[in-house]
Amino acid sequence: MRGEVRELRGRAVVITGAAGGIGTCLAREFAVEGAKVALLDLDRGRLESVAGSLANFVDGSRRAPEVLSLVCDLTDPSACERSIGAVIAEWGGVDVLVNNAGISHRSLFRDTDLAVIHKVVAVNLFGTVHCTRAAIESIVERRGAIVAISSVAGFAPLVGRTAYSASKHALHGLCESLRAELHGSGVDVTMVCPGFVDTRMDTRVLAGDGGPPVRPKTVIGNPSDPEDVARQIVRAVARRRRLLVISAVGKMSLWLSRLAPALYERVMRRAQAVEMAADAGGECGGL
Repeated sequence: MRGEVRELRGRAVVITGAAGGIGTCLAREFAVEGAKVALLDLDRGRLESVAGSLANFVDGSRRAPEVLSLVCDLTDPSACERSIGAVIAEWGGVDVLVNNAGISHRSLFRDTDLAVIHKVVAVNLFGTVHCTRAAIESIVERRGAIVAISSVAGFAPLVGRTAYSASKHALHGLCESLRAELHGSGVDVTMVCPGFVDTRMDTRVLAGDGGPPVRPKTVIGNPSDPEDVARQIVRAVARRRRLLVISAVGKMSLWLSRLAPALYERVMRRAQAVEMAADAGGECGGL
C-alpha cells in the first residue's frame, strides 16, 4: 500500500474541531478533492456557518460537496459514538478521521489549576481516543486513514505549555502504537506537527486559572497560513505519510531536540522567557 496514492473523491471524511482555524480549511480542501465531509465541533453557530460556506465550494466535477454538521462534545465518549454513528448511517462508513480539535494553556505548571490540566488532556488526548475508538472498526473495514493534528510540542518540551505538551506527547504514543497494531490492515496513521499557525486558536487558550491568557503568545518565525497547512495535510493523507512536520522552525526543532536536547531547551527557554515573565507577574520561574 505504501507509495499508492489514496483516492479521496467520494470518501467520507470526519474532521473534529471543524468550526475554525485549520479545521475549517481542512474541510474546504477535502471538499475540493471531492470528499464527503462531516464537521464535528461544540460551537453550533460557527459549525453552521462553516457548513453554509462549504455549499459555495465545488470540486473538479462542479458539484457542491456533501456535508454533515454534528455538534459534539469530544470529552463525552457517548457523544462521539453518536456522531460517528450518524456518519456511518448516512454514508455507510468512515474513510478518513482527522482528529484536529485541541485547546492549550499559557501558564507555568505550578501556576496551573488541576482543572485546566484535566481539560486540556480531556480534549487533546481523550477526544482523539473517543472518536478513534468509535470509528476504528469502520476505518479498518474500509482500509482508511487516521490523522492526528499534533504539534512541535508533541516531540519536544515547551515551557508554559506543560499540560498541552503532555497531551501531545501522549497523542504521539497513542498513534504510533496504533499504527504498529494496524500494520498490514491497509490503514494509514498520519501524525501532523504544525509550527506556529495564523489561526484564532488564542480563543481556545486558557490561563492557569482557566480564564483568558493575559499576554499574547510568543511566536518564533513567521506563522504558517492555515490554508497552506490544510493543503499540506490533505496531500500527506493522499500520499499515506507517517509524519508531516510543517515549517522550518518545526523541522529545526525536531532535529535539535533529538540531537542536542540541552541546547534546544536553552533556546526554547530564552524564546519563552518574556511571555512567562509577563504571565507570572514578572517572575520568570527559572527561565
